[in-house]
Amino acid sequence: MQYTQLGRTGLTVSRLCLGTMNFGPETTEADAFAIMDRALELGINFFDTANVYGKVLGQGVTEQIIGQWLAQGGGRRESIVLATKVFNPMGNLPLDRGLSARHIRRACDDSLRRLQTDTIDLYQMHHVDRGKAGESIIKILGLDYGDHVFGVDHGAPWEEVWQAMEQLVTAGKIHYVGSSNFAAWNIAQADTLARARRLIGLVSEQSKYSLATRAVELEVVPACRSLGLGLIPWSPLEGGLLAGALESANEGRRSRLSAERIEHLRAQLEAYEALCREIGEKPADVALAWLLANPVVTAPIIGPRTLGQLDGSLRALAIELTAEVLARLDEIWPGPGGEAPEAYAW
Repeated sequence: MQYTQLGRTGLTVSRLCLGTMNFGPETTEADAFAIMDRALELGINFFDTANVYGKVLGQGVTEQIIGQWLAQGGGRRESIVLATKVFNPMGNLPLDRGLSARHIRRACDDSLRRLQTDTIDLYQMHHVDRGKAGESIIKILGLDYGDHVFGVDHGAPWEEVWQAMEQLVTAGKIHYVGSSNFAAWNIAQADTLARARRLIGLVSEQSKYSLATRAVELEVVPACRSLGLGLIPWSPLEGGLLAGALESANEGRRSRLSAERIEHLRAQLEAYEALCREIGEKPADVALAWLLANPVVTAPIIGPRTLGQLDGSLRALAIELTAEVLARLDEIWPGPGGEAPEAYAW
């Protein structure tokens, strides 16, 4: 396993982060335990979850599974960097969501209880608190919140957010604060106001980033580089699109991807999978290796449903993509044209 520091901190984390979103909805508790045990054997020490994972409103099913695993002892908790998130609805009341000081403190205590631990290493804001914004996660996670309206005209001010986070750090309940799904200006604003309070501020940003989704290269990537945040890409395989979607379809294997999306991107997928065959590597490994080649990236999040998928992910760490292959990947999956404003101004 390879290791690096999380952003500008001294915290050492593995170059692959174990995502746990499948634990509960897709992966049984027993299989999840086996995956986490195997991750430790492989040297993966960075585990990511969220209080909303599990598809059962307010129960934090995934955190509970991780907590039961940690409760077995054997040095499990001491061996990992544990990250979870706050923001999304955890109940049917307007008070059960967002980044108010009240919700942050209560959500942290609830996560600690479910995780059966005293401290969360990385406490991440799942979304920016913009009042009515951010509710699309309800549909993404397939949750049913009835007819309640969670949106309000504005979200919590950063002074309130950072005061709550500072209190959690002082109480020893969290060590570091990160963001997720933030725009670059959100990152800059939050980090600037934190440092004005003499806090370390944000240490990481978790963004959707892959060969097929590269919009963050415009501003989020340079913001992370400039401010010293570690970038943690989620959905690095684009929901399986970059894991050999055409090959799976040809072999008759079931795919979570819609046939319409595969057909829409067929030309790119054919070129991509042909390039992977040419260099003798699996598409999923190439997609992860491409992210790992970016010095701003700390650790892509891998979300294995099986032990086989977990074991297979390590190959990406050994792949060194040549300049020629990187250029060809840019041709197949063109990004936004570089960083702003050069990408569009001249």
